[in-house]
Amino acid sequence: RRIEFRTPDAACNPYLAFAAMLMAGLDGIQKKMDPGKPADFNLYDASPEQLKDLKAVPANLTKVLDALEEDNEWLTQGGVFDKDFIDNYIEYKREEVEQIVNQRPHPYEFVLYYDC
Repeated sequence: RRIEFRTPDAACNPYLAFAAMLMAGLDGIQKKMDPGKPADFNLYDASPEQLKDLKAVPANLTKVLDALEEDNEWLTQGGVFDKDFIDNYIEYKREEVEQIVNQRPHPYEFVLYYDC
């Protein structure tokens, strides 16, 4: 048995990220969640048959923030994170999405409209 830690984002705070992942694992143990079978294969080369039973993570930051806003009590257990921190983080990241993502053209728009 092993656990593999891959930093979810090179720009993230590894202390906060690891604490959140540890809390997620403890929440899963307490709720007796089934982690599923190990995915001991290259996900990029996997067939649709291999991928059909795997759950996907949210597709973008907005969906991640929606999920975090809906379910975050597990992060506050033991005082690891507090509600104010979580709420402020969600608000900050939503502002970031609005300013950086929603107010800029998507790279595909350049291909679609300017690449003639």
